[in-house]
Amino acid sequence: MSGHSKWNNIKRKKEATDAVKGKIFTKIGREITVCVKEGGPDPNNNSKLRDLIAKAKANNVPNDNIDRVIKKAAGEGDKNNYETMIYEGYGPSGVAVIVECLTDNKNRTAGEVRHYFDKFGGNLGTSGCVSFMFSKKGFVILENTGLDEDTVMEDCFEFGGDDLSVNEETVEIECTPENLHALREGLASKGYKIISADVDEIPATYTTLESEEDIKKMNLLLEHLEDNDDVQNVYHNWEMPEEE
Repeated sequence: MSGHSKWNNIKRKKEATDAVKGKIFTKIGREITVCVKEGGPDPNNNSKLRDLIAKAKANNVPNDNIDRVIKKAAGEGDKNNYETMIYEGYGPSGVAVIVECLTDNKNRTAGEVRHYFDKFGGNLGTSGCVSFMFSKKGFVILENTGLDEDTVMEDCFEFGGDDLSVNEETVEIECTPENLHALREGLASKGYKIISADVDEIPATYTTLESEEDIKKMNLLLEHLEDNDDVQNVYHNWEMPEEE
């Protein structure tokens, strides 16, 4: 997460991954698979699945792909059993990093994640070594189509939002993780264009990298982690430089 606009970070990430649509499908597909096995294939009775379907559509995943994953996960033929694994460690100059994975092979995933940290100037730590520096917060990002700030504020508070930030392109609304679903559903019902709705890990403090070598290694660490099919989310406290 950057210390500035969450949307800048999302946009940067999207631009970096739009060329690799297959990886987006794979990552969201795994989330849907786990969700269906835990809560069933009917989005009307599985609010988490409803959120994931909305997330998939926001990432331009075709409806056929979404339906195929849901049907496969609900059927007897799907033998994939994904397990959630969370790794914590340090990047160059002590940048705190949390890596969330869904994997069907813990040994493979642990080895690959450790390799990335070692190769790019960091080190994998023990559970809890950096997570105490982060707190979970929900964020709903709206497309700003000339929205009236007072109206948006009233609506977001009505559905459980805690704070909002209005930018030229977007409106960023913060909430507790527990209120994320109700907030997204409520705003969607009022016709707002929702870009994303996710729970993120937000650091209490940020680390600045001064060395060009450290910046290069940190970028490479993030790129390799995010390019790995087993990795679902990467959170860090690097104060990323603003794009010009």
